[in-house]
Amino acid sequence: MTAHLLLGMLAPLLLVLSAPLTLLLRTVPFRTAKVFAKLLKSWPVSLVSHPVSASTLNIGGLWLLYMTSLYEAMHHNLFVGLTVHLHMFLAGYLFTASMIYIDPTPHRYSFVYRAIVLILTLAGHSILSKYIYVQPPPGVSEAPGQLGAMVMYYGGDLIDLFLIIVLCYQWYRAARPRVTIGVCQ
Repeated sequence: MTAHLLLGMLAPLLLVLSAPLTLLLRTVPFRTAKVFAKLLKSWPVSLVSHPVSASTLNIGGLWLLYMTSLYEAMHHNLFVGLTVHLHMFLAGYLFTASMIYIDPTPHRYSFVYRAIVLILTLAGHSILSKYIYVQPPPGVSEAPGQLGAMVMYYGGDLIDLFLIIVLCYQWYRAARPRVTIGVCQ
């Protein structure tokens, strides 16, 4: 569960805050940047970067992982384990990038819309952690399952708090009135 928090929540948050797309677009040649910008505006990218789609990939993947035999299979098959971890990281990145806009984002959604999706996603994460506390994944005994559920619940809330702070700060900055200095009336 600690790996879940680090790989699926903290690493994506820190990566989004580091603005990798901005860095990429500023460092590649102009023509290449235009190709990347066009790709960012495409409908497939628009579909997966939509807050609801990204949330579904993120939370839905966790429900699938912990409520099916996939969790047990990832511990017995290296390819399945790597695929699950890659999905966890990418889904976490897409979700975080769809909630807070640090990089250029051609498909933007309102703060209210993103806040509602965020609240629903946090609820899905909390419900899953409570369910894992009561019913651990297949192959996990009760005590380790409960410990993992508590790490998921409290650790997830701590990381989500930083996500909420960034979103609210961006919302505050966007909503505050602009002061013009030196303009005569």
